[in-house]
Amino acid sequence: MSQNGLRFTLDVDGLTPAATAVARFTLYQHLSTPFLLTVDIASDRSGLTAVSFLEKNATLTIWQGNTPQRYLHGIITGMKTGENNDWQMNYSLTISPPLWRCGLRQNFRIFQQQDIRAISTTLLTENGVTDWVPSFYEAHPAREFCVQYGETDLAFLTRLWAEEGIFFFDWFHPTSSDQKLVLCDDVAGVSTLGSLPFNPNTREVSTECISEFHYRAQVRPSSVENQDYTFKTPGWPGYFSHHATNLNGQRTQYEIFDYPGRFKDEQHGQDFARYLAEGFRHDAETAACTSNSPKLWPGKRFTLTGHPSLTLNREWQVTGSVLKGEQPQAQHGHRGEGTTLSNRLDVIPADRTWRSSPLPKPSVDGPQSAIVTGPAGEEIFCDEHGRVRVRFHWDRYCPGNEDSSCWIRVSQAWAGAGFGNLAIPRVGQEVIVDFLNGDPDQPIIMGRTYHQDNRSPGSLPGTKTQMTIRSKTYKGDGFNELRFEDATDQERVYIHAQKNMDTEVLNNRTTDVKVDHTETIG
Repeated sequence: MSQNGLRFTLDVDGLTPAATAVARFTLYQHLSTPFLLTVDIASDRSGLTAVSFLEKNATLTIWQGNTPQRYLHGIITGMKTGENNDWQMNYSLTISPPLWRCGLRQNFRIFQQQDIRAISTTLLTENGVTDWVPSFYEAHPAREFCVQYGETDLAFLTRLWAEEGIFFFDWFHPTSSDQKLVLCDDVAGVSTLGSLPFNPNTREVSTECISEFHYRAQVRPSSVENQDYTFKTPGWPGYFSHHATNLNGQRTQYEIFDYPGRFKDEQHGQDFARYLAEGFRHDAETAACTSNSPKLWPGKRFTLTGHPSLTLNREWQVTGSVLKGEQPQAQHGHRGEGTTLSNRLDVIPADRTWRSSPLPKPSVDGPQSAIVTGPAGEEIFCDEHGRVRVRFHWDRYCPGNEDSSCWIRVSQAWAGAGFGNLAIPRVGQEVIVDFLNGDPDQPIIMGRTYHQDNRSPGSLPGTKTQMTIRSKTYKGDGFNELRFEDATDQERVYIHAQKNMDTEVLNNRTTDVKVDHTETIG
């Protein structure tokens, strides 16, 4: 666009235009990253404080004469004072989108049987992000158990979005000030600006064009193989792969094998392999370019024309941008200098979908204790696999009932096909929960322990020589017990049956009593 008639304004809630004259700004944008706008303003008010700026809504407008070319809305998240030249006070402002607020809340939280849209809705709404839309072309099945483990809301959401192959960007209406956060999983959801000619002589043109274009290709991983295991179908191979296209002559031996793949079904397994492969290769083909257009940003596509390298005359999508504007005449004493605008862009071919590289998932440092839960009035609550539900001590959202956590497997002393040991943890008991591969989404109960309200059988330390196995009558006060007394000269084996005692011997039975044998009936 022409630099003639170019100007910038910044509207801040509660302040006049003279208090926020734009001297310069830099806008950093990238797919799957909240934008960052820094603005230096010259103000006729020298007494403005943090209260005047922080958390205020702000709108930057780029004008061509009296016609707005682009709007950008955000909230002021930082300010600092500059020099005072007796005419104006200089301030530097940092402006971020509402999504930025999600980075200020850290939490431990469980989501059950929810898909990515439901989880996103909950957290975005709680953080005041109301103007957002999902643009999904892929299936995103519900997750049985998904834990936000010591992450900020933003880190948790961006990690889940990356796992699901979702990228995000801010959408701006071309002729109005409407602005929305868009969650997208396919390049088809990226809007197009049309054709832009290549013209390195930008001083001679007033139309929008691309003035620099530098193509780059790199060797990147060529395929992804991922595998996981689920106890419900132990024979399931759980193995999925995706081989990249558009290799540009590179070798195909660069394989990424990922275990555990953190999926438990076919749909997630297939999708995760593809998303990983595309994420690892998102910068295999890129270009850095410069434009005089403010209408290009992440979430836009354009077709390059007129480049002397014919293979570059194709459609590209913007993945990152740095838009800079200079308006020095806003400051007293600089009225002879003109307004300038430049836009540095990172792009990739538009025949593929950009995916984020895999983001790190929190790892649980070690075992934790939790309390077994169930419906009100129930003492034993399990499913057909002997799994139970628990309430973690950090879970502030669950009241501790039949919906606490997911069903969690219980380690037993012996587990075979129809034989072994079985002792179901009961409601109210404290258990020790570990996590497979440190994954907070895969808890497993490895043990149980007593606490002040659940004391051990006997009376310690007086009964310290006894080893006891004592059960409890279901919804009663009785018990069955097998006890070994190991005190010197008091050794004893004690068996207590609360009601009946049955013994079945399929062949011989031998009893050898060295001294007395007494039986009392009735």
